[in-house]
Amino acid sequence: MPLTKQTRTRTREKTDILIVNANELVTLAGNNQKPRVGKQMLDLGIIRNGAVAVKDGRIVAIGKTPEITKLYKAENTVNVGGKTVLPGFVDPHTHVVFAGSREDEFQMRIEGASHQEILDRGGGVQRIVRETRRASVEKLVDSSTERLNAMLEHGTTTAEAKSGYGLTTKDELKILEVIQRLNQLHPIDLVPTFLANAIPPEFSNNPEDFVRLIISEMIPKVAEKGHAEFCDVFCDRGAFNLDQSRRILVAGKNSGLKPKLHADETSALGGAELAASVGAVSGDQVLFSSDEGMKAMAEKGVVATLLPASAFNITNNRFADARSMINLGVPLALATDLNPNCYVENQQLIIALACHFMKLTVAEAITAATINAAHAVNRACELGSIELGKKADIIVLDVPNHKFLGYRFGVNLVDKVMKNGRLVVDKEAARTEFRLLEEQEM
Repeated sequence: MPLTKQTRTRTREKTDILIVNANELVTLAGNNQKPRVGKQMLDLGIIRNGAVAVKDGRIVAIGKTPEITKLYKAENTVNVGGKTVLPGFVDPHTHVVFAGSREDEFQMRIEGASHQEILDRGGGVQRIVRETRRASVEKLVDSSTERLNAMLEHGTTTAEAKSGYGLTTKDELKILEVIQRLNQLHPIDLVPTFLANAIPPEFSNNPEDFVRLIISEMIPKVAEKGHAEFCDVFCDRGAFNLDQSRRILVAGKNSGLKPKLHADETSALGGAELAASVGAVSGDQVLFSSDEGMKAMAEKGVVATLLPASAFNITNNRFADARSMINLGVPLALATDLNPNCYVENQQLIIALACHFMKLTVAEAITAATINAAHAVNRACELGSIELGKKADIIVLDVPNHKFLGYRFGVNLVDKVMKNGRLVVDKEAARTEFRLLEEQEM
């Protein structure tokens, strides 16, 4: 913003917070009405020596520090001293609410046990279903809060949260109620999704009866209570087939739930084509999706939400062909796929995996974990970039530039997290307090 004599002499406008002296202010501003594709993913909108003004939880000004500080003053000025400032990460695919764990299965898998051997010992998703059914709402809130705390500390400020570990109407509604409570209690904004995740043992001989139960009872009750925004289905071998998935998604749409899809994780069933045909907001996983499916998703603007941690941990290191997807014009998002079989809360690690194994550039990975991830949960008008009027969901990384994401991994680079204009994580303040305590004890 050019400074005229009039602006130089006027009284500075009062704001709540000023963030100043960012070595890089990564804004991702502009051209965000649709998810970014191709070369658009490289444009991070970086402002050097950047500053952000925040008032009433919203961004009211961005620019270079000297310009912003001449126009604005604040009760709280946060000098980030040469660090890097980004929009808060958005995690568009998680199963954050569950009870139980699968560490024994992880060890068995490392030792070479087959999937059937794990199931014969009572493992698999049904183990988590049993534990989640037994757990009270309060227990699920407590355990999920711990996971959300870890996500927040690593820079995630908004996340999608799926049901899917209840597999009865009562228990699916219980999980969605937990998500609703967490939204009231925790700084992270959760976007709730009803997920048809698996066929329970009691319906193993008649899966069509379970599909009918989902369509005739679960979806109407979920919609009636207003507990979910999206309807998702796990379309793959061993889960729901293509026809069943389509019927579930159409039923969800007819009840006002926007479609999402777990697509083609272990085989090319046509999940990507289905995602495009039903107008899904996102098609997730897409490890084995065909070029035709990818072209269909690109044409319809369906976001491909890639889950590199799941590939790293579960599918024998077969990663989605992100480079080909970009060349076809598919918009990409990145997510943790946090669940009992892929126990990771850290979007920074997901960015690193995407760079190392999917050959995304750091800029592309950041775009996929911010503005495109916001599009994958229908929140891009509010989140995913540092722009005027958007929510002040902002993170400060203790690194000099954005290229350290992916390059330096295995540690948490986040120094500060701001959610809705409120500082909710401040490691620098915690370090200062610790030093003061040490000095007092000496």
